[in-house]
Amino acid sequence: METVFSKEIQAGLDAARTASLKKASRLRIEVDGVVHPVLRMWKTGFAIAIEDAPKLRGLVDIFDGSKHLFQCLIVATEEAAPGEMHYEFKRATAVAERAALDFELPDGTPAGLITDGS
Repeated sequence: METVFSKEIQAGLDAARTASLKKASRLRIEVDGVVHPVLRMWKTGFAIAIEDAPKLRGLVDIFDGSKHLFQCLIVATEEAAPGEMHYEFKRATAVAERAALDFELPDGTPAGLITDGS
């Protein structure tokens, strides 16, 4: 059985779905100091509400709450579901809490050096 809604009812349902996705998701992107909530994210990209951000392109930061997860290069791919814009990662680099080492640490390396206090 197929149910067909009028355009007004379908638009209302789509708006309600988008609003619930915005509320439920802690993910957000930051572009030039402007924050946009992420509706959904998958391995190769993410979706945001089309009214929140038109065609974005370039470097963005992805956050989960206050935790910085990724720094990404993105490109807008398509307007998919009603009210959603899909973006694809060209590059997604995980953010580390400390700088990467440019040398190998041998096994059993002490965490610090304790010296005689005299």
